[in-house]
Amino acid sequence: MNRVFYVVASSQFLSSLADNALLIASIALLVQMSEPSWFSPALKIFFVIPYVIFAPFVGAFADSRPKGQVMLVSNILKTGGCILIFFGLHPLLGYGIVGIGAALYAPAKYGILVELLPSDKLVAANGWMEGLIIAAIIFGTLLGGFLISDTLNQSLVKFTPELLQTGSYGLIEIAISFIACLYLLAAFLNLPIFNVGLTFNKLKLDYQFLLKEFAVCLTTLSRDHLGKLSLMVTTLFWGAGATLQFIMLKWAQYALHMNLAESAALQAVSAIGVAAGAVYAAYTVSLKSSTKVLPYGAMMGFVVCGMAIYHDGLLPPTVIFNLSSIAFTLNHLPAYILLMLLGYLSGYFVVPMNALLQSRGYALMSTGQSIAAQGFCENIAVLLMLLIYSALLWFDVSLPLIILGFGGSVTVLTLLIMYQYFRLGKRAVDPIENQIAQTISLLGK
Repeated sequence: MNRVFYVVASSQFLSSLADNALLIASIALLVQMSEPSWFSPALKIFFVIPYVIFAPFVGAFADSRPKGQVMLVSNILKTGGCILIFFGLHPLLGYGIVGIGAALYAPAKYGILVELLPSDKLVAANGWMEGLIIAAIIFGTLLGGFLISDTLNQSLVKFTPELLQTGSYGLIEIAISFIACLYLLAAFLNLPIFNVGLTFNKLKLDYQFLLKEFAVCLTTLSRDHLGKLSLMVTTLFWGAGATLQFIMLKWAQYALHMNLAESAALQAVSAIGVAAGAVYAAYTVSLKSSTKVLPYGAMMGFVVCGMAIYHDGLLPPTVIFNLSSIAFTLNHLPAYILLMLLGYLSGYFVVPMNALLQSRGYALMSTGQSIAAQGFCENIAVLLMLLIYSALLWFDVSLPLIILGFGGSVTVLTLLIMYQYFRLGKRAVDPIENQIAQTISLLGK
């Protein structure tokens, strides 16, 4: 990897770390404000909506100037949203502004990889980026929890009582200030690569024109055999992944009798598996062989179905070790293995598909627009699947049935995608192989 990759990766890690820490701090602020409980998941919705609404603009903006400049602007925008929350803007609106910055950041951070790295490094780069995103989710959640914790509160009261104005609300203000500094540090890291990246088109501030251009990009990508394949797979994966995060929390309380803190910590177990699968894919799967990971998506759905029939009590409740107030016990060991397997399959499955979609988009159009189209489809899936899951909970459908339906749907949809791809492969093997060769040739240039 070259120097630019490490700069981009470091900035991405800090920016994503701050996103996840700010989510926890914003939830704490909503509780402090005595807002209804459904406001907390609404934070996620407000964060994701800009990916959908501004998809035509962010792709064109990312292509109108060097990607280093776009990443700098994105982190400054995130900093602004954080500061506005500090000065009293409602967390839903402030986190939505951060979401706009994140939507703008996505085409730049992935686009610069496609533009500057050779094809044989692209899957590895995606593996490391996905691994860093998972690490940012884990450590960002832990950081956010620490910044609003009683432990930090007691330390501040003891050593610097003048910093706290009104109890826990003052602590949340300090947390948000610290998170804003993380965004600024991420922006600072973008300065050395300010002029790095390609400029494709001059930005036209005509939303109707941008919408038509974006529609053309979506159509072009969906009509391309490999583009359509990778777009369908990644859309399914990210929509399912966002929903699975909420299912996992409820499953841990239902099947493992864990409290909320333990359920949240359990997600770290799955995240470790995702990171392991992503890194392994980075070293073992090339762009040319990326479609060979499709069966792992179907296997992922089967593992999810296994969660529906799993119950606590298979092994004695012997404590393995304690992490703060959270105990990891022997009777939960099968659950840990199940979740790590699920995470591993997910990471190994999605990284090559992400690389294939990005590279194919680069071969067909500009990088920013192709990645914005990917984000648009993926976040539509996130919103749709979360809506379906919420409706099932509203109608009081039992959790095992929800899990079976969810896992079965993932397996069936993946098998349908595989059937369509391999049926096409029998009818048009050469065009598909030519597409892969064309993509690798273009990336090599």
